[in-house]
Amino acid sequence: MTFAERLKRFRQQKGLTQAQLAELLKVTTRTITNYEAGRNHPTLEVIPRLEEVFNAKIDLLMDEQDKFISEARAQGGCRGKLGAERLVAEVSGLFAGGDLNEADKDAVMRALQDAYWEAKKENRKYTPKKYRK
Repeated sequence: MTFAERLKRFRQQKGLTQAQLAELLKVTTRTITNYEAGRNHPTLEVIPRLEEVFNAKIDLLMDEQDKFISEARAQGGCRGKLGAERLVAEVSGLFAGGDLNEADKDAVMRALQDAYWEAKKENRKYTPKKYRK
C-alpha cells in the first residue's frame, strides 16, 4: 500500500475532509489532494504534524522509500526528489518477481539510499564555489 492510499485511509477513518486535514496540517487543500493522488510526499516540516493529527508514528503512514523521497526533496529540492523517485522506481523493478523477503529488500534499499547520499556528498565538491551553500 502506498503513502497516498494510507493517508487517504487514515483521513477517512478520522472522519476528516481534505480541507479539514489541510487546515490541521497548515497546508493547502491542493497539497492534500496531491498527497492522496501520489504526486507529492510531505515535507520534513509536515511529517511531525501528520503524527500529531493521526496520533500515530509516521512509520504507519510512510515506508522507507517515502521517507527517502521526502528527505531528498528537503535536501535537493525538486531535482533531488525526482532523482530519488527515479532511483526508487528502478530499484523496485529489480525486485519484481524475485525471491527476496521484505527484510532483505529493505536492507538493499537502505544500502542504495546510503550510496545515493554518499554520491551526492562527493559530487558536491565538484560544484563551482559560487553555487555552494
